[in-house]
Amino acid sequence: MPAALEFYECALGLTRRFYDPDYQFGELTGCGAVTLAVAAHLTGERLMPAGYERPSLQTRVANIEVAFTTDDVRGAFRRAVAAGAQVLAEPYVLPWGQEVAYVRAPDGTLLGLCAPLPAPGTGESTPAPLVP
Repeated sequence: MPAALEFYECALGLTRRFYDPDYQFGELTGCGAVTLAVAAHLTGERLMPAGYERPSLQTRVANIEVAFTTDDVRGAFRRAVAAGAQVLAEPYVLPWGQEVAYVRAPDGTLLGLCAPLPAPGTGESTPAPLVP
């Protein structure tokens, strides 16, 4: 858990607000009005003993994406990769003009790095890059 919290601090510039080492649970701020909570599998097993199932980190596509809006997608992408994230899609522009990139955090979480949505009818798209 400390490594996961450090990743989000370094990669996304978030600030640690709380951490409980016994429960392996922490919270980070810096996402506007949203608080990012991060928990270890141990936490899920303790809080939901009859219903928690550990996900596989081998899965290519997660059933959840945590998206962060930024005015500097390329800079956020570089910082995330430098902090240990795996590249899933380098920055590219969607048909509606929004720049996005995708990485997988060291803990397996799928992260979207997204520019704010542009005004309707603006921007040109580029194809999504292929990542080996």
